[in-house]
Amino acid sequence: MSSYRSFRDLDWGLLAIALTICSIGIMQIYSATHDIPIWANAWWKQVLYVAFGLVLMWFIASIDYHTLLGQIPIMYITAVILLVAVLLFGKTIAGARRWIQLPGLLLQVSEFAKLMIILLVARFLTELRRDTLEVRELLKLGALVAVPWLLVKREPDLGTALTYLPVLAVGVFLAGLRARYIVISVILLVGISWISFHHVLEDYQRARIESFLNPELDPRGSGYQVVQSKIAIGSGGMWGRGVTQGSQTQLRFLPVPHTDFVFATFGEEHGFVGVVVVLILYFWLLMQIVQNAQTAPDRAGMYICMGVAALLLFHLLVNVGMVVGLMPVTGIPLPLMSSGGSNMLSTFLMLGLVNNVRLRRFVN
Repeated sequence: MSSYRSFRDLDWGLLAIALTICSIGIMQIYSATHDIPIWANAWWKQVLYVAFGLVLMWFIASIDYHTLLGQIPIMYITAVILLVAVLLFGKTIAGARRWIQLPGLLLQVSEFAKLMIILLVARFLTELRRDTLEVRELLKLGALVAVPWLLVKREPDLGTALTYLPVLAVGVFLAGLRARYIVISVILLVGISWISFHHVLEDYQRARIESFLNPELDPRGSGYQVVQSKIAIGSGGMWGRGVTQGSQTQLRFLPVPHTDFVFATFGEEHGFVGVVVVLILYFWLLMQIVQNAQTAPDRAGMYICMGVAALLLFHLLVNVGMVVGLMPVTGIPLPLMSSGGSNMLSTFLMLGLVNNVRLRRFVN
């Protein structure tokens, strides 16, 4: 495999789209937080996260992804140890223990475990070296993913844990999972979902699902965020109310508008037209990633790119669906737009993996 790499060979279209979305997000974070002292510096912190994310993107792209795949056992063990450390020693905020405190930064380990999951699935499926995936191999891979999944679920952080599953699902689909196994998996998923809802989920998680089904039942409690989010988006109309002019956002009817519900604040201030533009940008971003999967030099590169695409698409569908009342509130941020360092850095690392594959698409 060629070791040559150059800035010229990066996917500049992918990077330009990502930075455009980041710029829109920074503008919206400023609009939502500029007059609140406790959050007023969130927008410039986001600028720093983006700048550091670009450095990490180039760093991860400069290491041959085959070398990264070779280190998966060490990455897996390290990720599991860190996730256990979070449960034992992590910082607790709002009843959830999800972060490790570093100087000037709260590190959410579960966000960075996404990269390990993508590489784990890619290596496992590449080493099969055949066109179909047998049930024993599916169970083995599922068990490997289940360990970090359960640890993250225990924090509790069901939203981030759920983002691991699309990577697994897309990987086994591309690996050639037999049709009967797909049917069995769907039946098992339905059964597990029913059991989880009644016997596994925390009370607040069940309340979120119930409020999704009928938020008006408790408009001042569990359904408050969804009701206010829908009002905010609806009040934006065709063209929006303008930057810093959204009533639901500026009057604080919408809680923490710069994080998971940043899309609702954007919809209020930029209207239907602005929402369509942003969704087109996300679609374009995903298509750039899929294109890199198509030109990947081997199956491992294809699995990596498609794993990234599946994870980002899941984030987009759940977050946008959440703010318009079509999905339960799960705490899944909108990639590149929601305020937050760990998610921004992990997203740029994933884009770095995509560029890693692109830089090595020509074989000596």
